[in-house]
Amino acid sequence: MEKVTETWVTGSDRLVSTTRRDACLVHIYPTGPGMGARYPLADMPLVLGRGNDCDIRINDHSVSRRHARIQPGADGYYAADLQSTNGTFVNDVPASMYKLKDGDYLRVGNCIYRFLAGGNVEAEYHEEIYRLTIIDALTDIHNKRYLLEFLDRELARSARYRRPLALILFDIDRFKAINDDLGHLGGDFTLRELAACVKAGIRKEELFARYGGEEFCVVLPETNRDGSIQVAERIRSLVENHQYQYENKTYSATVSMGVATTTGDEALTPHELIRQADDNLYQAKHQGRNRVVG
Repeated sequence: MEKVTETWVTGSDRLVSTTRRDACLVHIYPTGPGMGARYPLADMPLVLGRGNDCDIRINDHSVSRRHARIQPGADGYYAADLQSTNGTFVNDVPASMYKLKDGDYLRVGNCIYRFLAGGNVEAEYHEEIYRLTIIDALTDIHNKRYLLEFLDRELARSARYRRPLALILFDIDRFKAINDDLGHLGGDFTLRELAACVKAGIRKEELFARYGGEEFCVVLPETNRDGSIQVAERIRSLVENHQYQYENKTYSATVSMGVATTTGDEALTPHELIRQADDNLYQAKHQGRNRVVG
C-alpha cells in the first residue's frame, strides 16, 4: 500500500492527501517570493486563476479569474483551458486540453509552472530549485548570476595562460515598440523565440545568457577579435532573417551588438569587460542599429 501523507498546498488554506507518486507544479516565473513554490496534485481538480476561489491564486493582470484547470485522469494529469483571455500553453503550444508529461512547462498568462511527475518528485523538485538559480525561466538559457560566475572563471584562465577571450553583448532593437504593439505576452514570446533561435548556434564550450530585460550575452573562450566579430555577424544575420509569428501576426526583429575582447595581457573583471562591450553596443545603436561594433 502506498504511504499517504497530508500536505498543505503552498499559498493556500487547503490540506490535501497525497501519495509518494503524486505529481506537483513548481512556480518558476516570474521570479520573486513565489518562485519555487510547490503545489502538490492529488485526486481533485485544481483551478488556477485570479479569483479568490481558485486553488492556485495568481495576482497578475494577464491571468483570467478562472484561467485553467489541472484535472486527474486514469492515465495522469491534464491541463485544460477555461476559456481564458490569454490562453493556456504547454511548452508554448496552445492547449485547450493537454495530457501533461514529466518536465512540461505550463504557461498561464505571464506565469510559468513546471510539471513534475517522475518517480522521485522530491529529488526532481530540489534539482529544479537549483536549476532556477542558474537558468532564466522565461528564455531557458543561463541567467546573469551564472554568466558573471562563468565570465570570472574564463577571465582568470585568460590572464593565467595569456589566451584570447571575447564577449558579445546585444539587445533587441526597438523592443518597446514590440511590447506596445503585441503586449507584454508578445514581448515575452519574442524573447523566448529569439533565445531559442540563437541558442541553436552556440557551441558547448561557449555560453549564451540573458543579461537582463532584452539584453543577452555570448562568452567566447579561445576567440580573438576577428573571430568574435564573425560570430556576432552570424548571430545578427540569424536574428534578422528569422520570422516571428504571434497570434497570427508575422513580424521581424533585429539586434545591435557590441563586442569586447582580451588577450589576457591585462587583468579585467567581468564588469569591466561587459562595460567595454556595452560602450560598443551604444555605438552600434548610435550608428543606426542592426549592426556589430567591436
